[in-house]
Amino acid sequence: MHITGFGEIAEQLRRSTVLITAGPNGRGNGSGVIWSSDGSIITNAHVTRGPRLRVQLWDAREFDATVTVRDPARDLAHLQIAAANLPAASAADSSRVRPGEIAIAIGNPLGFVGALTTGVVHAVGSIRGLGPQSWVQADVRLAPGNSGGPLADAAGRVIGINTMVAGGLALAIPSHVVADFLAGGSPENWLGVTLYPVQVPRPGSNAKAFGLVLLEVEPGSPAAQASLLPGDILLGTEQQPFAFIEDLSRALRGSDPRQLRLDFLRGDYARVRRVTIQLGRAQPGKPRARSSVAA
Repeated sequence: MHITGFGEIAEQLRRSTVLITAGPNGRGNGSGVIWSSDGSIITNAHVTRGPRLRVQLWDAREFDATVTVRDPARDLAHLQIAAANLPAASAADSSRVRPGEIAIAIGNPLGFVGALTTGVVHAVGSIRGLGPQSWVQADVRLAPGNSGGPLADAAGRVIGINTMVAGGLALAIPSHVVADFLAGGSPENWLGVTLYPVQVPRPGSNAKAFGLVLLEVEPGSPAAQASLLPGDILLGTEQQPFAFIEDLSRALRGSDPRQLRLDFLRGDYARVRRVTIQLGRAQPGKPRARSSVAA
């Protein structure tokens, strides 16, 4: 694997990655990403558990950190330190990430500051058994201490925040979720399905369409109330077809009650059907809005 200018890219990413200690006597290490040069830092919410937070920069300077926003549901936290002119990371649009792309992870695993590991992206989407949340999934090696650090593309742009390992793959919170978190945006409406991206053959053509096949439909959910079934394939809204896995998230965005019309296939690839989903209705015991790709 050869990446032009890889040494410079890796060094810049290291300088944008910080070491976070959250426990007494400097215990409880994690990582974070300098999101802007004025001391704004993004990390995992679970990294910020502890009575005192300290942030160490690449040049060994240390600062006390204040948690300004913490969202355990999305496992994200925003820290602020009294520093300026910091080497901020740049973010990429995680909705444009594709399987097979190079992935670079930087963090502080097991006390090794600024450790780097590389691999490839396997998928972007939800994981069965982990709820509807979307993840950037890559075969990079993570260990305790990597949490909160950056997962970047071959250009060093952050595509996710490393969070955990499942099924042998590193899972990172997509950068667009971080952007929504920082903007104070509402999570997306709850649809109540588990999805998987597929390529759908089009009758009478060699072309294929992008689709999202329903693996599960939660009883009582808006999707179930609209009579969607496992095996149905969502093709897009009435305005435009889906081209990326995040297009459904964008269609669901917001928590306002409204109707969403979706085109889908059921069995017969030659017959496109349409269904109307009533969004904004909370199921008892469930929040009305859930952050997800396959909400």
